[in-house]
Parts: sequence; structure tokens; C-alpha cells
Amino acid sequence: MPRAVYVLALGIFAMVTSEFAVAGLMPQMADGLNASIPQIGYLITAFAVAMAAGGPFLTLALMKLPPRTALMTLFVVFLAGNVLAATATGYATMMTARIITGIASQAFFGVGISMCAQLTRPEIRGRAIAVAMNGLMLGTLLGLPVSTLVGERFGWRAAFWTISAITVIAALATLFGVPRIERADSGGTFRQEVGVFRKPKLWLVLSTSTLIIGATFSAFSYFTPILTGLTGFSAGTVPVLLIAYGAAGVVGNNIVGRFADRHTVPVLTVGLVLNAVFLAGFAVLADLPAPAVLCMMGIGLAGVTMNPAMATRVQRTGNAGPLVNTVHTSFITLGVILGSSLGAVVIEAWGLRAPLWLGAIMALAGLATVLPDLARRSAPAPAAPAPCPAGQAERV
Repeated sequence: MPRAVYVLALGIFAMVTSEFAVAGLMPQMADGLNASIPQIGYLITAFAVAMAAGGPFLTLALMKLPPRTALMTLFVVFLAGNVLAATATGYATMMTARIITGIASQAFFGVGISMCAQLTRPEIRGRAIAVAMNGLMLGTLLGLPVSTLVGERFGWRAAFWTISAITVIAALATLFGVPRIERADSGGTFRQEVGVFRKPKLWLVLSTSTLIIGATFSAFSYFTPILTGLTGFSAGTVPVLLIAYGAAGVVGNNIVGRFADRHTVPVLTVGLVLNAVFLAGFAVLADLPAPAVLCMMGIGLAGVTMNPAMATRVQRTGNAGPLVNTVHTSFITLGVILGSSLGAVVIEAWGLRAPLWLGAIMALAGLATVLPDLARRSAPAPAAPAPCPAGQAERV
């Protein structure tokens, strides 16, 4: 595995840590910006919407640049957004900072995953994406707790300064650890990059990713109230359980990465089935601490960890260019938005078990989008024509 892939993981870690930071600092930020908790919550939504809507346009603007130059440009934009967040004196400034960092983060994912494809042989691209996606898993596992701890000890501004420092370290590592490639040749010209979206199958494949992530986040977004309100854990125990969930994600991500190249569709099929089972099991057994935790860990193993297989399938259907990868990340972000927002709706209507059932339904819907590919893999190859007898061949 090229060293540069691990360097890209560090950049993704910085992006994800910034994305999740607000969730752990909501009370402090509300006090510091004279805002309400719901208003601070909108900062999380704004980041996600900026990722989904703005990232592809920034990627288009950077397409003519060499990939490493594009990454360094994105680091500069992302750093500017985090510095603006650290120095924000009002809510409007913080909202602007979150939009800037959200757009840069999305574009970074697209360009970075495309570089993984360029730097590695086709038969190990899934593993390379898994290595890069460890930045996402470690951002969930370590980035959120660290930024929350720094914010609680030294103030919420210190958390954004810390993220800025991590960004500078990741940028320097990229400058010296990622080779210069003259142009991103995985996707082709601008017209080829855009033209690939005319394929109906690509949109079906993208919808699979939305449903996988939506199923997971319909549950993940509400783990804390479910674990405290239904399962009976104390508020102090929940962070430990979430760290265990993040560790399960790291393990699952590396397992999926090992099989994503050769068994892409079966991996997605098994992952969706397992996720539906664990989500439904959590809904049924939420009152029992041990089974509930086991189901939560199962969601960690079989949810977001499908990323390497999802990205491999998208690249094979479309191409490995930065625009396709950025749009794919937008569909993933759409899954986060749908899962969390629909989860809130069903909680109000049916209670805390409802988002778990919603996740199971979304996982089964995702399975339906994979089954056509699975059926094609299972279909017998057409029989070869029988050889012509020698005499008949001569007459022909």
C-alpha cells in the first residue's frame, strides 16, 4: 500500500474531526455565541448541506489542477474556515465558517478517493479506500472525544484551533508524502466526467449508498437518548459505548476493505442484511442492556463500514474521477441528512424505537437496489455453440 494513502487518511481525519466538533460543544458554543441549542444544531445541518450541495461544484472548479495541487488548495480553504470558526464573534460568522469547511471537506473526499484509485493497482483499490476511510472511522472514534475534551478544558475556540493545527500537519504531510501527478486521468475530460451521469445504473448505485448510510444514521443519531431512555444506561456510560461503537467501525472497515475488490456486491448484500437484522434486533431488545449493546456494535461493524465496497461499485459503474467520487460523497451525506431528519420525525410519532425500525426498512430498501447486480452475478453464462462436424463445416 503506498504511503500516500495513509497520508490521505490523515487529511480525512482532520475533515471529519471538524465536522463532528460542534456536536460535542453545543452548550459552550451556545453560551459563547449568544445562541440557542437548536441554533447551534443548525450549524451541523449547514455543514452537511454545504457538503452535499457545494462540494461537487468546488471539485469541478479544481478539475484542471493536478490532484496534489487541488488537495493543497482545499487544505487552504478548509484551514481558513476553521480559523474563521475559532475567531467567530457572532452566529452569522460561525455559520459562514461551517459552510466553507463543509464545501471544502466534501471536495477533499472526492479528490482524495480519486487519488487512491490513481496511486494503486485496480485489484487493491478497495483496500486503499478502506485505509483512507480509516480517517473517517478514527475521526468518529478519536476526533469527537478529543475535540470535546479540549473544548471543555480550554474553551470551544481552542477546539477549532486544535483542528486548525491538525489541518496544517495533514497539509504538510500531503505536500511531502503524496507524489505529484500531472492530471487526474481516472475520469477523463470534463465532458467525460459529466457525461457518465447519463447512465441510469449509476444513479441506482448512488442510491444504494444513500440508503446504507441513511439506515445507519437513523439509529446512530439517536443512540444517546435510546441508550439512556430505553436501555437504562447512565449519561456517563454512553460516551464509553460510543467509543466501542467507533472501534467496531474501524474493525469492520478493514474487514470490508479486504473483500471489497473481489466480492463487491456480495459484501454489500451481506452488510445490508446484517445491518437490517441488527437494527431490528436493537428495536426489539432495546430494554435489555447486553443484547442492545451487541446490536449496537453490530451496526458499527456493518453500517458505515460498507464505504470501501460502495466506492468500488460506484467507480466501476461510473469512473474513478474526482467528480464521480465527490458526487458519491454527496449521496452519502444525503443519507446522513435523511436518516437523522426522518429519525426525528418518527420519534415524535412513535417513540424512541421508531428510528431503529426506520433504519431496518432503509437497509432492506438498499438491499433491493443491490439485488439486480447480485442476480446478474448468479446468472449462468450462456452455453457455447456446439462445434460444427467437419463435413458440415466444409459444406458451409
